[in-house]
Amino acid sequence: MATQLIMPQMGESIAEGTITKWLKKVGDAIKRDEPIFEISTDKVDAEIPSPVAGTLIEIKVQEGATVAINTVVGVIGEAGEKGATAPAVAAAPKAPEPAPVAAPAAAPPPSLAPVRAPEPPVRAPRPAAPVEATGGQVESFEERIRRRSSPLVRKIAQEHAIEVGEVEGTGIHNRVTKNDILSYLENRKAAGAPAAAAAAALEAPTPMIGRAEPALAPRPMISVTDRDEVVAMTKIRKITAENMILSKRTSAHVTTVFHVDYTNIAKIRGKHKDAFLEKNGVKLTYLPFIFRAAIQALRQFPQVNASIDGENIVYHKDIHLGMAVALDRGLIVPVIKNADEKSILGLARATQDLAERARSKRLKPEEIQGGTFTVTNPGVFGSLFGTPIIPQPQVAILGVGTIEKRPVVVTDEQGQDALGIRTVGYLALSFDHRLIDGADADKFMASLKTTLESGEFDLG
Repeated sequence: MATQLIMPQMGESIAEGTITKWLKKVGDAIKRDEPIFEISTDKVDAEIPSPVAGTLIEIKVQEGATVAINTVVGVIGEAGEKGATAPAVAAAPKAPEPAPVAAPAAAPPPSLAPVRAPEPPVRAPRPAAPVEATGGQVESFEERIRRRSSPLVRKIAQEHAIEVGEVEGTGIHNRVTKNDILSYLENRKAAGAPAAAAAAALEAPTPMIGRAEPALAPRPMISVTDRDEVVAMTKIRKITAENMILSKRTSAHVTTVFHVDYTNIAKIRGKHKDAFLEKNGVKLTYLPFIFRAAIQALRQFPQVNASIDGENIVYHKDIHLGMAVALDRGLIVPVIKNADEKSILGLARATQDLAERARSKRLKPEEIQGGTFTVTNPGVFGSLFGTPIIPQPQVAILGVGTIEKRPVVVTDEQGQDALGIRTVGYLALSFDHRLIDGADADKFMASLKTTLESGEFDLG
């Protein structure tokens, strides 16, 4: 008997997913639990295993198409068996080749329009029985999906005193997405600007003659020629872009940079790394030491391990450490839960495990949620330091610069200065100035620096 493959729900608030890649072709034999297709959602990219052994006899949803959860995306059966007849969902069409510019000089250059897939003709999941909504009215399945937008959408709505139902949604069943609510805020702001400007003009003094008032620069037009390539953003790229813009709009970003001497840690690694790998099966890198030192500093300065909720401050008692992982397809931040309860060995194991599963698309949605403080390591690519963007709703992120040997001034016990070769690097803390003052950020970093330079760590 044929078995239907469905779009799984990868998290409570997820209502849709995108087929990014089929790992098998029609006619291929499949083992039970063997990865069969890849999906991308608002939370995570993942490989979906086959529920049964058999042969892939039909693909109903093509790569690039976005469909609702519980939608049938393919069929597994016996070789030669035919799948049930149903309309297939096509992928988003490729952007058309731009025509060479041959317009008169007065014509404006063509703008780069966003590429969007057409609404796929898919069967929606079977509606559940209607439920009572507030006010005694019966709420449909579509209305429930629309109201149950993601936690991030609900948080934005709460911060701006917006009812999610006021926003026109473009997701499955008109579900409100982050783009929808951010566009709604932009439009509301633009609509209120003329009235605010008129009121301000009545009270403002007459400007000085000859003084030019600054004007908002319009978004520049993008000229596309036949030598340019136009492609749609991937799901993970769109999510990253939305999150970065949201964070810049939300947090007052400031970055402080400290120089750290890792020489004592380098000696520990040089002495123990081979035995550590042989005994435990994981490499002894610098990151577990940095994580351990950051955890100690977070205990001293709880405002760095916090979040802002409207006019309230949430101090997190547990330390859930996010670690940014760079992938070929984008950036993802898995979370080491209860990192404050782990030793150097435990942090090394968690780091290796999460990084490997992030690269092989085997992370679960809950493993990239709930972080309270994040560490990113651009130094692995040679960067001296950066000014990372804070992942919301956190209030700080630590950037690790490259760690290398350099000549520095060292002072001996008699106070004499000399040049020495030391293993050093930079650490940069981006923090939200709404909650963390510069003095507190620098005290946090000074504590972190002291712990790292002491080299007093238990490798157990």
